[in-house]
Amino acid sequence: MDKNFIQTEYRRWMELAVEDPDLQEELCALAADEEKLQDAFYRNLEFGTGGLRGVIGADGCQITTKAASEILTEIEKLDLFRDIKRLPFEAGIVEGTIRYIEKEVEDEFIAAVRAQSVLGSSDHIDRDMAIVYSPLNGTGLKPVCRVLQEAGFTNLTIVKEQEQPDGAFPTCPYPNPEIKEAMTLGIEYAKRNNADLLLATDPDCDRVGIAVKNTGGEYVLLSGNETGMLLLDYICARRRASHTMPENPVIVKTIVTIDMAERIAQAYGVSTVNVLTGFKYIGEQIGLLEKQGRTQDYILGFEESYGYLSGSYVRDKDAVNGAFLICEMSAYYKAHGISLWEKLQELYEQYGYCLNTLHSYTFEGAAGFARMQAIMEVLRRGIRELGGLQVEKCLDYAQGLDGLPKSDVLKFRLEKDCSVVVRPSGTEPKLKAYFSVSAGNRDMAERIEEKLTEDLEKRFFKSYEKIRSKFRIRPSSEAGGQI
Repeated sequence: MDKNFIQTEYRRWMELAVEDPDLQEELCALAADEEKLQDAFYRNLEFGTGGLRGVIGADGCQITTKAASEILTEIEKLDLFRDIKRLPFEAGIVEGTIRYIEKEVEDEFIAAVRAQSVLGSSDHIDRDMAIVYSPLNGTGLKPVCRVLQEAGFTNLTIVKEQEQPDGAFPTCPYPNPEIKEAMTLGIEYAKRNNADLLLATDPDCDRVGIAVKNTGGEYVLLSGNETGMLLLDYICARRRASHTMPENPVIVKTIVTIDMAERIAQAYGVSTVNVLTGFKYIGEQIGLLEKQGRTQDYILGFEESYGYLSGSYVRDKDAVNGAFLICEMSAYYKAHGISLWEKLQELYEQYGYCLNTLHSYTFEGAAGFARMQAIMEVLRRGIRELGGLQVEKCLDYAQGLDGLPKSDVLKFRLEKDCSVVVRPSGTEPKLKAYFSVSAGNRDMAERIEEKLTEDLEKRFFKSYEKIRSKFRIRPSSEAGGQI
């Protein structure tokens, strides 16, 4: 956007955004800093992976690309100040435009979650296993505890400090179950209670993270990929054993989710559908299967960012479903003398070790946005090798591959079952790079991953040092070390 537009929009905000004095103070401060003023107004937000998101100054599926574009077009027709209508909450209750969810809906939801059990009539599980659960001061307490207790898991300890909803998150500043710091208090509870399993759901209870004991009795965090692979193998194995596997079973995962999942699915005769990043695209595939009369063929969808769904009763990731299945799986293996950690090592022995990591690089403001576009353009021209590995194929999803919507995503398939996916974040000023490395063991995979990362950064992200924010999803065996 040009400077005239930026100045015009700035003056409108100064004139009309007067209700919040803090905002007025911030707007006034922008007048003396042209770069910050440009960064604040250089473009409007667009729908990304998780909705509209940006730097803050002062049951159906999530919408996917086509619907998001249509909605954004309508939004752009409105004036941000004069065309916004408001309605007090109580007035909405009286008018009937706002209503509370009836208990029957909750009951049906819990029943739908419990119906996802894959146990056969003769299967035995240890429902007395010790579980520690943290809602991370979010919404998960009632639904997760209810479904587990109704399923017979009564040896359940709640992390007291994180039990009740609290938007300030006093013991967990960043309540993300992917982050070690968010799980630390739960780990302490697990140690005191000698728990078999630690569960933590994020505040809106759509993602779940877990910690389990390794062979040395230390609690380690499992990545979303590792939990997803365990669930995939468990569901396939139990469905096969109980003769409930559909004739044409399908799993759905995102293109940045661990490639090893495809090998597990293939071993059970299950087809894999890869979709763009965002669970909304998994939900979209469920809808497409429903239109074909094949809803029963869907057996699991998951993504590396700790989202899971095994049924079609909702069209988004569901941590209640995830927590229930994880507990059932853990109880099943415990009854058979196997821990989740040991089962994970069995999978690595059978299918080969696979390391998945995510690195994020921040490029803020208008200059950063242009820099990200330039990097993607350079990568799109093609590279022959990365980190010493030959590029066997480059998948450019901007062309709309495999029937997927066009998206600014590149996936480089490398030799030796390795891959790298690069994409701009849809909701933040970041470039994200996902590395999937197959190797004989963890140490080998880490060395390969380090070479790939260093090469990508050195050749293409040359000025990232000043603005990089690095976040790594570590494998369980190195998940921030033992806690």
